[in-house]
Amino acid sequence: MKLERRPGAVREHEYEPAHGLPELLPADEHVLWQGAPDWRALAVRAFHLRKLVVYFAVMLALRASAVLADGGGALDALRSVATLAPLALLGLALTLGLAWLSARTTAYTLTNRRVVMRIGIVLTLSFNLPLKRIAAADLAAAPRGTGDIALALAGDDRIAWLQLWPHARPWHLTKPQPMLRCVPDGDAVARLLAQAWSQATGLGAATPAEAPSGAVPGRAVHGGALAAH
Repeated sequence: MKLERRPGAVREHEYEPAHGLPELLPADEHVLWQGAPDWRALAVRAFHLRKLVVYFAVMLALRASAVLADGGGALDALRSVATLAPLALLGLALTLGLAWLSARTTAYTLTNRRVVMRIGIVLTLSFNLPLKRIAAADLAAAPRGTGDIALALAGDDRIAWLQLWPHARPWHLTKPQPMLRCVPDGDAVARLLAQAWSQATGLGAATPAEAPSGAVPGRAVHGGALAAH
């Protein structure tokens, strides 16, 4: 897979000196990869679209059952469901819209020195994560062939979970982990991250082939080494 630097990408925010970056990079730093979440995968993974579909379907079924239990006919139950269905569709449409906006306003950048996350729909925030301050990274498969890459920060470094969401690892509230959500070709991006981490820290990085045998599907980048977990 070819990872492009996107030097000619259109800037989403006019105040950005370069796409996805809050400032121009130093002369000895260069972009290795830039990307953004797949919005459809983000809707499923972060905004739980499928769970919402099931929830609304159950609610509509319960509504129809209640009408039938009260002595109404099938036509009455259908009318009751038809009255509430637009609200359910509106909720799903809003969820899809949030996922699209979240992906549209997000830019992930990997350089030879750091990971930069530009996130936020209304209030834009940029987080600079030096590779030397990343203790570990976990890769999890996501829908549509994408991947979620969670970054564990070293020492006492911490970013508020609410500032990161939905670009935060689920259920890690006491020490939130920034996450590159639903990035296309997540496995290749994780490999590139491991290589960049290895070069930045001077420590070796293993390849997936060197992972322990019998490991379950999924990979993790621990200390720059791509290993199975």
